[in-house]
Amino acid sequence: MLRPKLPTMPQPTGQITPPAVVIEPTTITPGTPAPPSAPTASAPVPSRPTVQLTPGTALALVGGGTAVVLVVGAVLVSMLLAVTVTAASVAVCAVVLRSLLASQHRR
Repeated sequence: MLRPKLPTMPQPTGQITPPAVVIEPTTITPGTPAPPSAPTASAPVPSRPTVQLTPGTALALVGGGTAVVLVVGAVLVSMLLAVTVTAASVAVCAVVLRSLLASQHRR
């Protein structure tokens, strides 16, 4: 069967030596502690603004949603009407061609 060919890792060509790392000990000296700050009496800032829904904005949202639904409905109905008119015209053309071909065979 078919077996996939796995790539092989290239072997190093030269002598590889690990980099020299020099570790120097350091001393830790404690610093002076900072004095505690006085508490502030500020109000917490909200992370995002709050949305207040008033009766006027609720009415505007309902009106906008209704308008969108009516526009989308009108577009869909007009597309359905266009398909219906096209299908009817194709059907009329088919009936006329059928009658022309049938009358030609009788003669």
